[in-house]
Amino acid sequence: MTKGNINVSVENIFPLIKKFLYSDHEIFLRELISNATDATLKLKHLTNVGEANVAYGNPQIEVKVDKENKKLHIIDQGLGMTGEEVEKYINQVAFSGAEEFLEKYKDSAKDAGIIGHFGLGFYSAFMVAEKVEILTKSYKEGESAVRWICDGSPEFTLEETTDKTDRGTEIILHIAEDSTEFLEESRIRELLLKYNKFMPVPIKFGTRTETLPLPEDAPEDAKPETKEVDNIINNPTPAWTKAPADLKDEDYLNFYRELYPMQFEDPLFHIHLNVDYPFNLTGVLFFPKLGNNLNIEKDKIQLYQNQVFVTDEVKGIVPDFLMLLRGVIDSPDIPLNVSRSYLQADGAVKKISSYITKKVADKMAALMNENREDYEKKWNDIKIVIEYGMISEEKFYDKSDKFALYPNVDGKYFLWNELEEKIKANQTDKDGNLVILYASNEHDQHSYIQAAQDKGYEVLLLDSPIVPHLIQKLEASKEKIQFARVDADHINNLIKKDEPAISKLNDTEKETLKKSVEEGIADTKFTVQLEDLESTDAPFIITQPEFIRRMKDMQATGGGGMFGMGNFPEMYNLVVNTNSDLAGKILSTDSAEEKTSHIKQALDLAKLSQNLLKGKELTEFIQRSYQQLGK
Repeated sequence: MTKGNINVSVENIFPLIKKFLYSDHEIFLRELISNATDATLKLKHLTNVGEANVAYGNPQIEVKVDKENKKLHIIDQGLGMTGEEVEKYINQVAFSGAEEFLEKYKDSAKDAGIIGHFGLGFYSAFMVAEKVEILTKSYKEGESAVRWICDGSPEFTLEETTDKTDRGTEIILHIAEDSTEFLEESRIRELLLKYNKFMPVPIKFGTRTETLPLPEDAPEDAKPETKEVDNIINNPTPAWTKAPADLKDEDYLNFYRELYPMQFEDPLFHIHLNVDYPFNLTGVLFFPKLGNNLNIEKDKIQLYQNQVFVTDEVKGIVPDFLMLLRGVIDSPDIPLNVSRSYLQADGAVKKISSYITKKVADKMAALMNENREDYEKKWNDIKIVIEYGMISEEKFYDKSDKFALYPNVDGKYFLWNELEEKIKANQTDKDGNLVILYASNEHDQHSYIQAAQDKGYEVLLLDSPIVPHLIQKLEASKEKIQFARVDADHINNLIKKDEPAISKLNDTEKETLKKSVEEGIADTKFTVQLEDLESTDAPFIITQPEFIRRMKDMQATGGGGMFGMGNFPEMYNLVVNTNSDLAGKILSTDSAEEKTSHIKQALDLAKLSQNLLKGKELTEFIQRSYQQLGK
């Protein structure tokens, strides 16, 4: 038997491990199973290259709970260790740099990422155990099994043992009184499913009963036999570890259900990520049905390192707009034991983020080219992601002309170049600007849409909550284009042409008309403006200035959230058609009461067309309309 001190000069390393290295003590199981996986896969490599003269077989990792004796076992069939290797890897290498670590981090519990830099993963066991045993036998011929025991002090014992005859390592944790939760099978199952669900080596956790199929010639009343089989709790070969050519749509769908068993709607499509230069990355991203919902729960993408779960809080690791997606990203270049702040500042992670952005853009373009009809059908469910990406990621925006769609109110979809070609002849104003008309609600803005279509204009339907930001981006990046919501002004003013306007009224009559209307409405929300329109146009039209409305829409998108804007007052233009019969009636009526009645009724009709007439005003309007019908 060998007794000795672990090679560390600072005796408070173990309390420090317990208190500071991880905010979540549960991480110990991930660390120990990761070590067991490494030992197993290293043996596989050595047997493949002929350096290990043993049969690899079908090794697995077993996790056993011994509640009665307060022990937790993690058993692998990997490389195993000799006594010398235990001395080297457990007693010496693990604590290289420990003094530097203590000096730098003894006063800080914030960074959970230091442990991995010092090979301290194994020692995370002491966060939950008062004593740890290692029982191990090397794959090397002629080597004896050894037992290592440490009670959390710098002292250890190391001795040869005959208690283990097969290759591999067994870690035995004597669970401390303050960590008895880890003696509950339900708790261990929860952790295995959280961190190790897709580990590349099968993990056994207990057994389960399996029903055997009946033979074809079995009698009708025959009962099927059952047998106890190993309960393998993980899927060692998840979809992202396979080549896309080896997978069918059904395989991706089954994987999605495995990832998100509580999601009842199938995803619209998937993107398989696979790159080995300049970094390694695999994964599968899924587009769920989103519609116009920006408030869905985010952080649904799971981040893995070599099939070991790291986090599902991926902000800063994947581009912000893809936080709305679901799926898995796996990269060995992402450090396993790091804090989120470290990840977000890491150069490799930033390259990964940029790659994912490019890959999603390329996939959108491919989907558009391969089956445009299907892509158009899905557009309303994915547009929020695409539009968010266009305004937040420059590289994504640069590619967006290939896949961003602009639907019109009649359900036809245009790419940007198709839209320009369609409208440039008719919707270029007298200053050479291409004016793109759009509606945000085809029902509320129906009369304005109709007026535009009567002139042969195309009206887009842009109704997602981030459209104001998208419009700003498009106007800033493309030359001589401007967007105008179809109810922002009378259609003649939205696309100004060199067409002379003729009025029935002279300047004095116009001044009188404007003053009468201002006095009749007595509402500071409305700015009265006179327009020489067609006599068949509405006498009063309410519009909201494009700038004010856009700012209000932006405010509604996020307030103090994603896009914070200040509060903007309700402000409208009241366009009075000087050539309407009502304008002449207001001027010719001597009765102030009758004049006010005409103005009030016309204003309420204009409000009604903009969905602004509500509550008491709507009730009074209905009553007044009935009274006038009865006259």
